[in-house]
Amino acid sequence: MSAEPIMETVMTQDPIDLLIAFEEASVAPIRPEYVEGTVIVPPQPDYNHSKGAVGLTLQLHMAGLDLAGMGMGFRAAHQDGSTMALVIPDFYVLHREPTELDDSYLRMHKGWYPIDMVALVGEVTSTNHAIDTGAKLATYAAAGISVYALVNRNTKTAHCYTDPVLPGDDPTQAYYDTDTKVDLGAPLPLPAPYPTLDTSPFLQD
Repeated sequence: MSAEPIMETVMTQDPIDLLIAFEEASVAPIRPEYVEGTVIVPPQPDYNHSKGAVGLTLQLHMAGLDLAGMGMGFRAAHQDGSTMALVIPDFYVLHREPTELDDSYLRMHKGWYPIDMVALVGEVTSTNHAIDTGAKLATYAAAGISVYALVNRNTKTAHCYTDPVLPGDDPTQAYYDTDTKVDLGAPLPLPAPYPTLDTSPFLQD
């Protein structure tokens, strides 16, 4: 005699609410992220990290990319609409200014914009450099972001990842097919309409 299977709805917590709980429980101000099923609390950026990220954003602005920015959070969704990732890139370029629909999405998802607003995404590694080179890289590729600019202060290299590939249904297996890599200090070429980025300020690290 076999037991009947238990058919019961499993309660799951929306990752957005989980991150809010982390923020409320923390004594220090934090803004955690959610990638590959894991809550990530980024370390407080040091001076060189912040200065470098601002400098790259300014380079994008000076090239006429008025939709370059910093500080906004973005939500990527699975095909069923559930939350796949919640990320706050160090810098980005948007496809568009937020529309009324985007603002409605922001309210519905408690402070997170849709990731399809993002045309280019950029990260500068901190002590948790493996996140930017692994889980976040896969997340950005799975979300279909066409350009990922990465300054890896651990390896002293800068990368322009293009041609995102999602080989199946598993977003953790996504990758970028093309990696243009230079040593820090060398110009990092980006595809049009983006400028070549000056990475020399990071030599001060």
